[in-house]
Amino acid sequence: MSEHPAYGELRPVTGYASVLLADNPSPMTLDGTNTWILREPGSASSVVVDPGPGDAEHLRRVADRGPVSLVLLTHHHGDHTDGVAEFVGLTGAKVRALDPSLCRDAEPLTDGELIRAGGLELRVLETAGHTADSVCFAAEHDEPAVFTGDSVLGRGTTVVAHPDGHLGSYLDSLRRLIELPEGVRALPGHGPELPDVRAAAEHYLQHRRGRLEQVRSAVAELGSEATPRQVVEIVYADVDRSVWPAADLTVRAQLTYLAERGELPAG
Repeated sequence: MSEHPAYGELRPVTGYASVLLADNPSPMTLDGTNTWILREPGSASSVVVDPGPGDAEHLRRVADRGPVSLVLLTHHHGDHTDGVAEFVGLTGAKVRALDPSLCRDAEPLTDGELIRAGGLELRVLETAGHTADSVCFAAEHDEPAVFTGDSVLGRGTTVVAHPDGHLGSYLDSLRRLIELPEGVRALPGHGPELPDVRAAAEHYLQHRRGRLEQVRSAVAELGSEATPRQVVEIVYADVDRSVWPAADLTVRAQLTYLAERGELPAG
């Protein structure tokens, strides 16, 4: 079996889930966007989670694994959704997302809903924070897994970019994932799969708490009028400068969180 990353190659990960990696690597997408193709053996059709960017070759490869009855979107970012219109043209599949504007011939997702498609049962988990419309899909199966989109990545940590990203909501979403049983695999939107979504979410939560302490210390040093960029230069000094623009948005989300808690003046 091939391992991540493997561009242009359908890579089985579980008995019902395979991944095609889009060739769109960047500091923000890691090796590229993972498009997940789900089908219980014997099912007449499949479910696709996040068709990915508007890459005609990638979309054709995914469509060729059809027929596809349903597309599910973990959130609205273009590296997951720019290919939707072309993919619907190739497959005729319905599209569901939390955001009604992204849906095609189908109703928006609702938290806790059980989706039956591709011979599978997928539970919708709202996990706002990375974006306001972020969701995960938990496969209720004897080989359980959660398709985490960008809420949990296979490597590194997730950007919570103000204003669409909201840190308080994200911390709540991590706590929700921590409540899942041990040993449920995380099948993310970027990076390799992880053996335990709960352990990953616990790590993320500790990381966020540590960053918040660093932000508090930076503000104490710089003063309450400190700009997000000044905070970035202290807190994210160990991070490649190519991702500082994203770090700037993350710091804005952190400062907003602290202001919401009354630890900083509301700006």
